[in-house]
Amino acid sequence: MDLFLGIDVGTYETKGVLVDAAGVVHAEARARHGISTPAPGWVEQDADAVWWADVVAVAAELRAAVPDAVIAAVACSAIGPCVLPVDAELRPLRPAILYGVDTRATEEIGLLEERLGADEIVRRTGNVLTSQSAGPKALWVERHEPEVAAQTRWYLTSQSYLVARLTGRVAIDHATAGYFHPCYDLARQEWDLDGIADLIPAEKLPPLAWSSEVAGAVTPAAAAATGIPAGTPVMVGTTDAVAEAVGSSVVAVDDLMLMYGSSGYFIRVTAQPHVDPRLWAAPFALPGRFVLAAGTSTAGTATRWIADLLGLDHGDGDTAMFGRLMDLVRAAPPGSNGVLHLPHFSGERTPVHDPDARAAFTGLSLGSGRAELARAVVEGVGASVAQAVSALLEAGGGEPRAVAVGGGTRNEVLLQTVSDLTGLTQRTAATLGAAYGDAMLAAIGTGAVTEEQAVGWVAFSDEVRPGTDGRFRDADRHVQTYRALRAVREGER
Repeated sequence: MDLFLGIDVGTYETKGVLVDAAGVVHAEARARHGISTPAPGWVEQDADAVWWADVVAVAAELRAAVPDAVIAAVACSAIGPCVLPVDAELRPLRPAILYGVDTRATEEIGLLEERLGADEIVRRTGNVLTSQSAGPKALWVERHEPEVAAQTRWYLTSQSYLVARLTGRVAIDHATAGYFHPCYDLARQEWDLDGIADLIPAEKLPPLAWSSEVAGAVTPAAAAATGIPAGTPVMVGTTDAVAEAVGSSVVAVDDLMLMYGSSGYFIRVTAQPHVDPRLWAAPFALPGRFVLAAGTSTAGTATRWIADLLGLDHGDGDTAMFGRLMDLVRAAPPGSNGVLHLPHFSGERTPVHDPDARAAFTGLSLGSGRAELARAVVEGVGASVAQAVSALLEAGGGEPRAVAVGGGTRNEVLLQTVSDLTGLTQRTAATLGAAYGDAMLAAIGTGAVTEEQAVGWVAFSDEVRPGTDGRFRDADRHVQTYRALRAVREGER
């Protein structure tokens, strides 16, 4: 029986699946891990102790679950864009610097903007420089860790490192390279270091390929570690969010994915590059399409924070804790009796682009209780999602087909808040997330199925329709509160 192996390394958990050519899941496995925050604004993970160790463990568990399976192909996705310097032997030289939640490279953003000019960066990359940009983080290594930079042969990202460990080959997908701004020319779909080659050496950037292309074959050493047979084709892969889009059937122009995870990530597929400074633009995983994307820094992490703060973790598991949280949320009316929450615990990404933004409550009174705080957090997350998604809607295109994915889809109040504020009807995809999308990419890349056949694998469960006509009203209030708090903060400097 030929099966396709998909493995996704997320911020806190790695998931793997074995899927056949009809989309049927034959086994799944998970491994938990954490992050490291060695300094304010720094968020890191160890590429071997976390990423590779999880791939080894998950692959072994899946092989044991279906011992008679023939693994036809492998694809990996992971968090990104990350920056991992490796030497010529593909050995990590330091822990990986994570995506937009790591905000260390603020000074490097300024240096690159001064060198190239903000307008040229947008023209070249389709993006403004933010904490989500990988280029400034590579420059940070060059400037602050010269001994590491001197040994660096490649600046890899998460999934490209996993592919290198599996195959010994180096490649990065266009969808992730598009976030290495200002190093990637979006229109020409190639690296462009014009004007900054003395800051970020062009020879340290990996060769480009498409996510569904074969990067190489599993080496004997990787086979011994993982149990995946030597010679098995390995796809180039992509980031977790893009793989999740593929795995939820979001591949056609004007499809829109709303991913509710520890943070929020939203992808709209477009036919052409679309530049909007509030958002992110990049190529899609599959050739001939692009994405316009948005993201929030916190989503599920904010609900976990309020659950911990209110003492809802009784040691009986996350499901029970979440049930208690939702009981509290339902005990308060929509609008939380006037309490408003800004969930900017780790700064905020699109369209705010403020790494220094911080969380806040407003509208508190002596009558505010646990229920109001709980509901305000959920509604605040919903408003931040609506703020980002409304920018995607305003950027143009046809009426999107909106697909909701991720653990946050269990939170009916959150989804209803987003639909109420944006006017979108959201369909919930019943898949296993990015790992399932990886399996789809492996099947497509080896020619076992067509793209249209793979999209047909995806089933849907719930549908959430807008219940009010107050589109963007509370999201606007959310924005106004943020601006007022930012003005206070800037006045204190």
